[in-house]
Amino acid sequence: MRLSIVPSVAEEKNNQTHAKILLMKRSAKVSRKTKETDIEVTIDIDGSGKSSLDSGIGFLDHMLEQISRHGLFDIDIKAKGDLHIDAHHTVEDIGITLGQAFDKAIGDKLGIRRYGHAYVPLDEALSRVVLDISGRPGLKLNVEFTRARIGDFDVDLIHEFFQGFINHANITLHIDNLRGDNAHHQSETIFKAFGRALRFAVEIDEKIKGEMPSTKGSL
Repeated sequence: MRLSIVPSVAEEKNNQTHAKILLMKRSAKVSRKTKETDIEVTIDIDGSGKSSLDSGIGFLDHMLEQISRHGLFDIDIKAKGDLHIDAHHTVEDIGITLGQAFDKAIGDKLGIRRYGHAYVPLDEALSRVVLDISGRPGLKLNVEFTRARIGDFDVDLIHEFFQGFINHANITLHIDNLRGDNAHHQSETIFKAFGRALRFAVEIDEKIKGEMPSTKGSL
């Protein structure tokens, strides 16, 4: 005896939504200009880890490259800022603009995994990042850097970057540096873990077939 399984109307609708999601281009371009900075960001969430970065701040470009490579996001950033004062405005505004571009590219969030986490080591350093593409910005950054500057880069600006990003990407983000003796290693593990956690959270979940990953029905 052969059984015929006919999908319900709701299942068929979810399957159709899932198929559309798989065909969607999740990319965005955002420009932001103030009296302090002029920034252009392009992101492709479903990229291959390619990047073109010109912030005027070498260490920041190195960290942004980690997000791109380990998150498999294609990211282009061009920035001009008032670096004759310091790097604060430029770093913060790049975080803001990248967050805006991410929020635009991720769209309505149908079918995504939503949550992501990653542990990343680098020699003696180890960091953990846990995040939720929740629609609600929140940041907990727990790290005690072993020195105040990495080259010319003020490590306080790492907080400013992530605060700018989450405020406009609408993400809840917890970052913990669990150990580390070298400030460069501490920072690099944070950015690598962030890229990997975000990569997992944006993936399309085959099991939920285009549904919103929330009991509320929206994020």
